[in-house]
Amino acid sequence: MGTKLKSYDKEFKERAIKLALASSQPISKTAKELGMNEATLYSWVKSNRNAYVEQHGNNGKEILDELAKLRKENARLREEREILKKAAVFFVKEAQ
Repeated sequence: MGTKLKSYDKEFKERAIKLALASSQPISKTAKELGMNEATLYSWVKSNRNAYVEQHGNNGKEILDELAKLRKENARLREEREILKKAAVFFVKEAQ
């Protein structure tokens, strides 16, 4: 017996891609939250990126690369901020 393939409408696909790209969490986690196969979402995101680069040429690739770099940096800075918050609380408690 084979498995039945799920069919997703265009609106769901577009919203899933937007959510995956806008989120700071891994695509696999987004797919799991949406109740779908992560390989499917990876494929959709890759196709979306390829279409963007095709539409905007080399400049589109540069924009996407810069966006990925900034997202990584943003995630790192958020982690650092959380560590500093915890350190501040620790030192305030120690000073008392």
